[in-house]
Amino acid sequence: MATEAATPALEAVQQIPSYLIYETLNGRPLYRKGYKDVLAKRKTPGEVMGCSDLQAIIVSALHAYLYSHANRKAYWVVTNEPGLHIQLGDNLSNDIALYEKEKVTLKGKFFDVAPKIVVEVDSKIDLDAFPAMQQDYVHQKTQTMLDFGTERVIWITTQSRKVVVATKNENWITVDWDVRIPVLDNVTLNVAGLLTEEGIL
Repeated sequence: MATEAATPALEAVQQIPSYLIYETLNGRPLYRKGYKDVLAKRKTPGEVMGCSDLQAIIVSALHAYLYSHANRKAYWVVTNEPGLHIQLGDNLSNDIALYEKEKVTLKGKFFDVAPKIVVEVDSKIDLDAFPAMQQDYVHQKTQTMLDFGTERVIWITTQSRKVVVATKNENWITVDWDVRIPVLDNVTLNVAGLLTEEGIL
């Protein structure tokens, strides 16, 4: 208890290093999960920089599936937390993003055009800044990307085994993992089926 109580004071007197910032959304920094433990020297930076084994395997399986099913002449299927610069104060990261090649000019910087499709697995930020925790974060980030021009954002949550599909100008839907969902063009995805094939479920 004493350690937790000391954390706000610690933050007040210590500037939080930029490597602990995962994204900036609506002008405010969003810190990586576990950043308070790094500030309190209970963890090293390396311990909070990566994702869990389950998240890594799921993202890898999803990327492999989408890479092999999407039209690669038309789309870049990118992963490894590609940065997305929306405007000053809004720099996001994505687990998987599909970009239309004709709209992208490679500059060696963050992407600055909207991905057509985004797929996210869980959240990787400290959620204390959001009143309703993960739900608020998911909704705010998703709406920001849709407003920027992304056509569809798909969130996959590992604990609840749910999928949120947010399509521009349509009602968002939440379904179970075993429901087949649209991705783009004629590509669909059944998360449970894919993970079963990969031996994860």
